[in-house]
Amino acid sequence: MRIDVNGRQAYAYTGGKPFDPTLPCLVFIHGALHDHSVWTLLARWAAHHGHAVLAVDQPGHGRSEGPPLADVEALADWVLALLDAADVQQAALVGHSMGSLIALEAAARAPQRITRLVMIGIAYPMKVSDTLMTTAREAPLKAIDMVNAFSHSTTAAKPSYPGPGTWLHGANQALMRRMQASGPQEGNLFLHDFGVCDRYAHGLEAAAQVRCPVTFILGEHDQMTTPKATRDIASALNAKVRTLPGGHSLMSEVPDAVLNALRDALK
Repeated sequence: MRIDVNGRQAYAYTGGKPFDPTLPCLVFIHGALHDHSVWTLLARWAAHHGHAVLAVDQPGHGRSEGPPLADVEALADWVLALLDAADVQQAALVGHSMGSLIALEAAARAPQRITRLVMIGIAYPMKVSDTLMTTAREAPLKAIDMVNAFSHSTTAAKPSYPGPGTWLHGANQALMRRMQASGPQEGNLFLHDFGVCDRYAHGLEAAAQVRCPVTFILGEHDQMTTPKATRDIASALNAKVRTLPGGHSLMSEVPDAVLNALRDALK
């Protein structure tokens, strides 16, 4: 589904069903150097169980027109503008990693519009090491390999997602490389996205404005956003915390467990 947002074309996957703004809406917001495809299982389940689904490509990612937006605050405003463009009055937001920060900020900016907040692989602050930022600047493909290794807790999850035999590391590496290659002609999308995460400094202030129920879905073995880095923000949001046996790439490593956690969060 293509939507005009602030005069630029944006793409959202609707889960295999025509989008119906009269249904309870669920917006999925991807993380750094990803696109809507990381949400396939969750988006399809939601669309076939009574929800209107918008699994978005952020500006400058995937099929959405660029340029990439500068910070979490601008991306949160973009999500709210997307709701306006899709004629959606209220929605639940599901974000992964960088997307969880965007969802948090959007829920703070429009607390009356957001009915649920589900944050997967969240940490706050979401600081990025100097070593990784330097590698991202000087050798982004090497940095992608580093992040890909850190994001998985196993070499092969069983059963693999989206089907038996899927190579989780290779699939995520290919997606990130494709996003990097298709990003702005002048720029470095990897460095941009990780800079967005690193610079966001208003999480606790945003948490004070959130009025909806909040669920954290965390990976027990997450090396990118470690569970211990969620304590303050979880307390500020009075969040229900679910910890799953996986790393940062939870949607691919433990897809059924993430789906079950999402279903519980939406009850």
